[in-house]
Amino acid sequence: MSQLAAPPSRRPAKPVSLLSSRQLGLQWLERSACVLLFFAIWEFLPRAGLVNSAFLSPPSAVLAAIVQLAQSGQLGKHVAASLQRSLAGLILAVVAGVALGLLMGVVRRFEAFVDPLLQLFRQVSALALFPVFLLFFGIGEASKIAIIFWAAFWPVLLNTISGVKQVEKLLIHSALSMGASRGFIFFKVILPAAAPSIFTGIRLAGAYSITALVAAEMIGSHAGLGFLTLNSQEIFQIPSMYAGIVLLAILGLALNYGLALLEKRLTRWRSGLEFHE
Repeated sequence: MSQLAAPPSRRPAKPVSLLSSRQLGLQWLERSACVLLFFAIWEFLPRAGLVNSAFLSPPSAVLAAIVQLAQSGQLGKHVAASLQRSLAGLILAVVAGVALGLLMGVVRRFEAFVDPLLQLFRQVSALALFPVFLLFFGIGEASKIAIIFWAAFWPVLLNTISGVKQVEKLLIHSALSMGASRGFIFFKVILPAAAPSIFTGIRLAGAYSITALVAAEMIGSHAGLGFLTLNSQEIFQIPSMYAGIVLLAILGLALNYGLALLEKRLTRWRSGLEFHE
């Protein structure tokens, strides 16, 4: 009597191993090597006397200036003022840019009607319109927000239009063939398909809002990182000037990271479309 062959044993699937702390440290060091090298060279040049420290403060002096600003309470005031202005202009730009971009992307006749005027306005920079904003809105917060809005509006608008136009026609025709209404197609097909391009425009707008912030805080400001940078340059407090520049870069990185997290949360459905080996 022959014995029944035992079923082949199945090896349990190997769980995805977590990276060790050493591997994580090596990855962090590899990704940060260029930045660390940059700061090391920056520290070395004025310390060695190769560059006049009166014009290029070393990072250690810049860090000391940031700590001094934090201890005096000035740092929180400047960061809060700049963040409030940039977010206000960015939010207005996102609302207006997405709404107008969706309308232009869906209604071709409307796009053909307004596109020549928008192409004309798009060539005018925010700095060129600075005197106009001052005349209409004064030197208060409204003119500063208007400058940031103008700089951030265009990437949102153009990427929204591009995202709507790149939606696969097959998806729309398939939904129509199944009796879907135009409202259903817009909210369930067009808007989700255009979301990646829209968020690309929003992240670009976030970077532009920080860039325009310095110009917005040039006149009539008593707080803000742009004001800190320009005022420190005028009174020749060079470490504080570089502190303002570094803080603007950090604020831009933080805003971009926050927008990336928001995009990941709102487009979580895209993870199901990725192919895994």
